Amino acid sequence: MNPSSPAAYASRPLFEPIARLLSGFPDGLPDAEVLTACLRAHAPGAVSASGHPLHFILPPEGAEAYEQHIHATGQVPTRPHDWHDFFNALAWCVWPRSKAACNALHLQELAARAQAGLPGRGPVRDTLTQFDECGVLVVSADPDIPTLLAAHAWEEALWVRRARLLESTRFLVFGHGSWDQLRQPFFGLCAKALYRQVDAGWLALLPAVQQAEADAWLAERLMDPRQPFDKGALAPLPLLGIPGVTPDNACAGYYRDTRQFRPPRGIHRKVLHGGL
Repeated sequence: MNPSSPAAYASRPLFEPIARLLSGFPDGLPDAEVLTACLRAHAPGAVSASGHPLHFILPPEGAEAYEQHIHATGQVPTRPHDWHDFFNALAWCVWPRSKAACNALHLQELAARAQAGLPGRGPVRDTLTQFDECGVLVVSADPDIPTLLAAHAWEEALWVRRARLLESTRFLVFGHGSWDQLRQPFFGLCAKALYRQVDAGWLALLPAVQQAEADAWLAERLMDPRQPFDKGALAPLPLLGIPGVTPDNACAGYYRDTRQFRPPRGIHRKVLHGGL
């Protein structure tokens, strides 16, 4: 196996949602046609928000804006030999409903702002793009863990309660930009987390079943008009603090560096309930 191939990342922490797909590419980055075949195999019903079957294409010249193009055609522009776009394609394979929901919300917000005569992208689209790039769904059967993480109680959640966290909590990366950055993790690498509390039975599900259920839940959450998806829904999460991501975090002192782990701010974001 080529040590710089996608398959080389299959066993790394935080690549779990796409590990099985990564293992299928031991030599190098696949082209758009191969990625489309991968999508058909792993998410055969994947469609854009408008119902067009998804497929990956070379970026066309003169195409309309990215989200509008996907919505109108089902075509996802994918640059060749590009890790960022490769991970975006794999995100469509394992988060097909949620990615389509993001696409729908972009178009809804575009139409709403145009009707209201508002300029620019607006905060909702900015939040959607941020989550698409660096989002992570944190699913926990321990109600204390998400509450502590959202409150920036990093040492308590990630070190003092480390064993409980490893037993009760899953960090499911959604953002394809985060996977790209995790190829070479750097000091301060941060994601935007959405927290969800589940019953213990969810943890007993097979990983593929967990992923499919999480995708369905996240898509529903994104489209829920009672819970606007704005920057208040997300919380910063230093990825290098998650156990196993770097050997450096195997001591309590690691979590006391406030350059990376900012102190608690007294803000407790809402933990969403759902699942089994």
